[in-house]
Amino acid sequence: MKRRTTFLLILQLLLWCPAPAQEQDKTAGLGEAESFAGKLFGLADRTIDLLTTDSWTFIPALTYSPETSLGVGGRALKIFRTGKDRSSGSTRPSSLPLTFLYTFNHQVILTGELELWLDENKSFLNARMEFSDYPFEFSGIGNEVVQAEPYASRYFYFHLYYEKKIAKGLYLGPRYEFRGDDLYQKTPGGLLDSGNIPGSNGQRLSGLGLAVNLDRRDNIFQPTRGVYHQLSWMKFHSLFGSNFDFSQWIFDFRKYWPVGNEQVLVGQAMFSVSAGEVPFQHLAMMGGSDLMRGYFEGRYRDRHATVYQAEWRFPVYRNLRMVAFGSAGQVGRKFSEFGLNHHLRMAGGFGFRYRLNKEGLHLRIDFAYGDQPAFYFGLNEVI
Repeated sequence: MKRRTTFLLILQLLLWCPAPAQEQDKTAGLGEAESFAGKLFGLADRTIDLLTTDSWTFIPALTYSPETSLGVGGRALKIFRTGKDRSSGSTRPSSLPLTFLYTFNHQVILTGELELWLDENKSFLNARMEFSDYPFEFSGIGNEVVQAEPYASRYFYFHLYYEKKIAKGLYLGPRYEFRGDDLYQKTPGGLLDSGNIPGSNGQRLSGLGLAVNLDRRDNIFQPTRGVYHQLSWMKFHSLFGSNFDFSQWIFDFRKYWPVGNEQVLVGQAMFSVSAGEVPFQHLAMMGGSDLMRGYFEGRYRDRHATVYQAEWRFPVYRNLRMVAFGSAGQVGRKFSEFGLNHHLRMAGGFGFRYRLNKEGLHLRIDFAYGDQPAFYFGLNEVI
């Protein structure tokens, strides 16, 4: 969960609230406004510099999303480059974020993730570890949403991906995933309490897979041109120590178009396909801060899902940018359930971005509407 600070919200409200001005003194008013805005942005930049050392950034985290409510915690972030000539920029920046978060929904989240680019981008390694004590909501499976029932789970998650460059921008490699869940609280008499939902009595997943990536982005944090396409396959099986046997394929296609004056159009098409006995925690789902903002994460989940998203990104002032976005998606148990006349759901909204460093790392604040109004703080772009 990639979240970040929020002092910028007050800054943005100050910037966008119109100030009264006399008609005869428009020029002076504009000058004063620009001077005031410059001072505010200067303060924001100095605050970020104050929290940053030569190798680490330490930031108090204040987050919000419909799934977590308000969350407080902290993050330590290291961005670095590998190789002998690190200043040349020939190897993409690697990152190591460490995050602790406690939310007003009584969720505890502790994560650490290493994204490591090696050998002048000839290989890539990603390792992520997460522990969560996570009260949440379950609304059933499929397109007929039932009354959301609370449940609580403690889980540990780990993955390790390694990819090797086999052609220009093309990477191939294995991956491993593990997740263990203990559902220690369910709604009495609810769907999960019945024991008929796979995963409702907990799960232990262990699986191996393979991924192929076509990655020709010009910047991994804030792309302005290029493509990022990924096809991944995972197999969870008792041979690997899993107590559920199923397969999952994910197809993720992204394209970035520069349209002048530092503006960028972005498109994404994502397809998730599953086969076998899939626990409800691992079903394809819509919603949350990354897929279909404006829908509660997991409100709609099933064996298969497809989501289309688009964004228009444009500059506003100095390090401040804005985005307008829209999305559409579906879930279904069978492929025949997909189509324009089969539960196609849509969402849209707008947001602010604030550049945090020269590598292109951004603070993200989004306002979205799908089946509910939603508000998100985050780090980096969604797509």
